[in-house]
Amino acid sequence: MSLQAQSRDLLKTDRVYLILRQRIRDLELPPGAPLRKEEIAAEFAVSRAPVSEAIARLAEEGLVDVFPQHGSFVAEIRSADVREGLFIRTGLEVEACRRAAALRSPELCHALTANLEAQEAALAAGDLHRFYELDEALHELIFGAIGHTRAMRFLDSARAPLDRMRRLVLPQGERPQATLREHRWVVDAILTGDPELAAAAMRAHLNTVSETVEEQLRAAPAETIR
Repeated sequence: MSLQAQSRDLLKTDRVYLILRQRIRDLELPPGAPLRKEEIAAEFAVSRAPVSEAIARLAEEGLVDVFPQHGSFVAEIRSADVREGLFIRTGLEVEACRRAAALRSPELCHALTANLEAQEAALAAGDLHRFYELDEALHELIFGAIGHTRAMRFLDSARAPLDRMRRLVLPQGERPQATLREHRWVVDAILTGDPELAAAAMRAHLNTVSETVEEQLRAAPAETIR
């Protein structure tokens, strides 16, 4: 196969992988859903090869279970994966927040302030879906500011089980408002340029997230959590 043909296949694989991954994380493809290669290949107008490669990549992330001779299925949400993802997230994001505060670039400060304003507007409008999109974007802004792209990809992979968990049992009551308050503390610490205060604010926020996750694990339907 020529280099050009290999590049085309890689682009096709990336497209299939990214779209399937988002559908799994959003629970459009729920735990246990079969992934039929022929149907996926037809939908994306590609051969089976890019589909097989995309499914293999998803399996490496723990989002798909592959059973030889039986097929591929969206993986169950495993409590161990959720907890491990939160452990990884805490370690990486606390340090990222510390470094982002030390940098305190004007671009980052402006982006964080705008994000918080958008979060407030989303909550005022009762748009939880938009609020959680902005929540993710805030964390990505902070981590992206330190420029470690490989670490960011690793973090994104670790977050996948957490994202599925959150969409399965969305926090109710006062948690969204509390999340916004915690985000303000984090952003305020970054804006003041205090690395240790920023790290402490992020750790406190993620400790609360951990408590919420444990509540979600207990409340989630038993057939979707292992």
